[in-house]
Amino acid sequence: MFYRLLLVFALLLGLSACALPRNGPPPLGTEGEIAELARAIEDLSSEVNPEEAARAARIAYRHTHELAIAYQITDPPLIHNVKVNNGSKPRGLCWHWAEDLENRLKAEGFATLDLHRAIANGDSRILLDHSTAIISAGGAPMQAGLVLDPWRRGGELFWSPVTSDPRYDWAPREEVLRRNGRIRYVQAGMEG
Repeated sequence: MFYRLLLVFALLLGLSACALPRNGPPPLGTEGEIAELARAIEDLSSEVNPEEAARAARIAYRHTHELAIAYQITDPPLIHNVKVNNGSKPRGLCWHWAEDLENRLKAEGFATLDLHRAIANGDSRILLDHSTAIISAGGAPMQAGLVLDPWRRGGELFWSPVTSDPRYDWAPREEVLRRNGRIRYVQAGMEG
């Protein structure tokens, strides 16, 4: 545990030296970025309704922007995490982003799309765990979906196929929490 804290402290110290605050929230996704995500969602299966894919993409970008404003994002993710943990910012940990984005997308009641939650590095004693939302074709496993990760770029939506995410190997959230004895938080609607 000591080495993990030391590693995090060293990383934060290094990042804070080159991290300049923004002059406002991260930018909203462009029409081209939204259309590209919509195509990727539609391409998940021939059963995906194109209108639902377009709506999900637009919501993913728009809600990420709205959350960045609500969370008062002005710093890189790890710096913002420190501010949330010390009480100077309201929300913005990775699981906040994942939970809020998933809940917003679920509110749409998509008939041809499913939403999942995943955690990377959940079993690591060295690396910090990371949470995300995943969108897939209806009935498909999360591994066949797309990662929707607003945290990684500090309020700018990152997305990629789950299996080709260049940074994280994702596992179903409930499995990770069960393995680590934290399943009670899932059942209570919270995460630890």
